[in-house]
Amino acid sequence: MNTFQNEINVRVASIALVAVDICMFELVAEDGASLPPFSAGSHVDVTVDGTTRQYSLCNDPSENHRYQIAVLKDSAGRGGSVKMHERVKAGDTIRISAPRNHFHLASGAQQHLLLAGGIGVTPILCMAERLASIDSEFEMHYCARSPERAAFVPRVQQSGFADKVRFHFDNGPEEDKLDIPALLKTPKAGTHVYVCGPKGFMNAVLDTARENGWPEDQLHYEFFASDAAAPREDDGSFQVKLASSGRVIPVRAEQTVTEALAEAGVDVGTSCMQGICGTCITRVLEGTPDHRDMYFSPEEQAANDQFTPCCSRSLTPLLVLDL
Repeated sequence: MNTFQNEINVRVASIALVAVDICMFELVAEDGASLPPFSAGSHVDVTVDGTTRQYSLCNDPSENHRYQIAVLKDSAGRGGSVKMHERVKAGDTIRISAPRNHFHLASGAQQHLLLAGGIGVTPILCMAERLASIDSEFEMHYCARSPERAAFVPRVQQSGFADKVRFHFDNGPEEDKLDIPALLKTPKAGTHVYVCGPKGFMNAVLDTARENGWPEDQLHYEFFASDAAAPREDDGSFQVKLASSGRVIPVRAEQTVTEALAEAGVDVGTSCMQGICGTCITRVLEGTPDHRDMYFSPEEQAANDQFTPCCSRSLTPLLVLDL
């Protein structure tokens, strides 16, 4: 297995259609060795033809001989999923990162409430399989437009935890649709909520939970896509100062902080460039960030002691960064 800078060459062992427009890719080490271990909720960065995207691992974390990812083909997206569907073939070698996890299962939780929308089932399914394997209490709700567009339905139905899962389809009976307000009406001590899926679905879950008084540390989530990086008409210029050297770098209205830093020869590791993955998190020593990420909780954003320079900006003329 060739590795450098935390990257791995893997071979695409197989590709299977698991729902309308959703393919599952099974990845194995190029040399047949074991792959780096991962935990439920982990994702890998996948690079195809110069485009890098993040995909959650959806197989059992006890497996070290393969990774499985499921990719929804989004023709209206930024092109990464289309490349995966149309250009990647079984037998190809592609480059991925080692697994990273920003969506951990909470240790010590008494009950886990898993909520998946559409392709957001990928990390949620991995969590369910892990929780079932350690005999932990959980229930899972899986929402999709229709059974044909829901990935892994047979896998769930044939699992040992099938009785803990409820499916909710947009084209199904009204009484079978997920009642988010009822589900999250009363905060429960020891119960942790996990949600992944389309932005609207996730916002509905998180907004409802917060309005009903669920503590922030009991809410766990992972966004797949964001419009956070889109420029705004009122974006202005500002400056960032590197605390280590005192160097001041201007950030123009049309560029991100990471772009300005790179232009000045300062490298900050990035991945998603959308404020989703947390790779570029940088400490803020002075000034007030204009948070545009979907990674930090509202409380973490309010602390203003860190930000995501890939998409966030500044509310003050100067930000002093711990760089």
